[in-house]
Amino acid sequence: MTERKRILTGIRPTGALHLGHYAGALENWVRLQHDYETYFLIADYQVSDYADDIKRVRDAVWEVALDWLSVGLDPEGSSFVIESLVPEHTELATWLGWFLPVAMLERNPTLKAEMAAMEEPEEGQERKPVPVAFYTYPVMQVSNILLPRAHLVPVGEDQLPHIELTRETARRFNHRFKEVFPEPEALVGRVARLVGTDGNAKMSKSRGNTIDLKDDAATVSRKVKRMYAGPPRELDEPGNVQDNPIFLYLDAFDPDTDAVAGLKDDYGKSGVPNKVLKDRLTQVLNDRLDPFRERRAYYEARMPLVRESLEAGTNRMRIIARETMEMARDALDLNYLGKY
Repeated sequence: MTERKRILTGIRPTGALHLGHYAGALENWVRLQHDYETYFLIADYQVSDYADDIKRVRDAVWEVALDWLSVGLDPEGSSFVIESLVPEHTELATWLGWFLPVAMLERNPTLKAEMAAMEEPEEGQERKPVPVAFYTYPVMQVSNILLPRAHLVPVGEDQLPHIELTRETARRFNHRFKEVFPEPEALVGRVARLVGTDGNAKMSKSRGNTIDLKDDAATVSRKVKRMYAGPPRELDEPGNVQDNPIFLYLDAFDPDTDAVAGLKDDYGKSGVPNKVLKDRLTQVLNDRLDPFRERRAYYEARMPLVRESLEAGTNRMRIIARETMEMARDALDLNYLGKY
């Protein structure tokens, strides 16, 4: 029997997950989970920007787990892992840090953008000093992927530089020492990026421009009504489909592609009122979220099951992590006590 290839992917626990997470990642995870040996990581080491709000991080671990269960991730067929409960992550990151030049980290565009946001925040947001963890967390991400010796990493488009850094690190290690790590491939979700409800290029909790997976029907309706829908138009004035983010959402979530194509055609030729588009999107989103809400309610009433899912998955990762570290120490010739 051919051994299944492994997937490692994860999310930082900073709060409830939203439609951007689903379209860009979770939908893919659900599809792949039974074809691969899957490890889904709650990356709590990587939230140094929330160091002044540890309670938020702690609560978000449970929020993430509930959201994963709500969208249909199976904790028996896959492993839910809490990063900080697998100490081998930090051990491998420490060893890899010996061989990763700072210049490799500094050219990462995601790291640059996040550091700039801390040093020069938007109006109304507090300026924060850049912590050492902002330099170490890319190394930790590499460690996250290499520790289970993953072959595939489903990610959002903005995470592609991290995967390339991981591939380069694996090549360097394998060439210099022994063949230990596969070079993982990236897999971008069906929707590369979903804009925020305010039209901003990124859906972000800090901007308050998200539609969360746990939102009830009334909340979804309220948020959609407030959505940015392109430049102002008269009710019967034609518009440019590319300027109206509602069509991006309909493309991502409306199963009736012919109807969406018809709306686009009408919108460009004779105009379609934004209310018509928003009413349709509200119905589409609530239809999509209804089964998520039902599953989430089931698990919220049975939190011991959520805890068991996290504990069992983390323990499965510990087994692989110990195997990998034995291989890595052997490759580095650091099994000191085994020599004598």
